[in-house]
This record gives sequence, structure tokens and C-alpha cells, in this order.
Amino acid sequence: MNVSQRPRRLRGPFAVLMALGGTLVTLAVSGTAAMAAVVPPPGGGSSILPSGSSQVAPQTVIVAGGMPGWQITLIALGAALVAAVLAVLAYRAWSARRQPLTAPEFARTAARAARSS
Repeated sequence: MNVSQRPRRLRGPFAVLMALGGTLVTLAVSGTAAMAAVVPPPGGGSSILPSGSSQVAPQTVIVAGGMPGWQITLIALGAALVAAVLAVLAYRAWSARRQPLTAPEFARTAARAARSS
């Protein structure tokens, strides 16, 4: 077996394993917060009031914070722009490392392509 073909064969299964690993990490991190619930103490009472009381404790909801939609949009656009620039730079670096085909190699490649079609 050619040693240079071994990484090509392992690339697909390795990508699947990486995707499954990333999915498991994501579920482990976000699943614990998603499954959180307020469990009342045993006896049916509130943790603030005695168990025999039927009154409900007043609750004040304070919302301070959050992010406006335009900021979220700017962050998403900036991330997309950075990803596009990095993709172009990676493609240019990859194409600069490629060896151009010489005339005999090009003729062999074209002959193989003609035979296979």
C-alpha cells in the first residue's frame, strides 16, 4: 500500500469522528443549562415562606442588559467578512504551493482523462 494514500483514506472517518465529538461537547455544555429547573423543597412550601403558609412571595423581575439587534447583525457581518478573508488567503497559499504541470505530465493527465471518458 502506498503510504501517501493512507491519509486520504482516513480523512472521511476522521471528519465524522470530529463532527460527532463536537456535537457531544455542544450537547454536554448546553444540555445541562437547558435541563435546569426550579425544584420546590419537600413539603409543598416555598423556600422563602414557611411550609404551612398559603401566601405567595412577591417577585420582582429586573431585566438590565441584553444586546440590540443591530449589534448582533454587525458582529455576524464581521465574522462572515473575517471568514471570507481567511478562506481567500488559505486558497491563495494552497494554490501557491501547488506544482504546475509540466508538458509531459499534462500530456499524460490529458491522455488518462480521454481514456476514462
